[in-house]
Amino acid sequence: MEFITMRPILASIVFSIIGIAILLIAYFIIEKLTPENTWQQISKNNNVALAIVFGAFIIGISMIISAAIHG
Repeated sequence: MEFITMRPILASIVFSIIGIAILLIAYFIIEKLTPENTWQQISKNNNVALAIVFGAFIIGISMIISAAIHG
């Protein structure tokens, strides 16, 4: 059995936390830039189109963060 070092595991955890933080910051920036409260529009008014747009936004930002971290 090979010896597993903790450095790659720790780096993975740190990069995951940084990626999630960047994703949340990007979401809150977009939330401030939009004229309406998007979460209220999605949850209370059942705005499916806005939910699809924000889902695509989150996937897009996640892919960019992943590519930046992975190299």
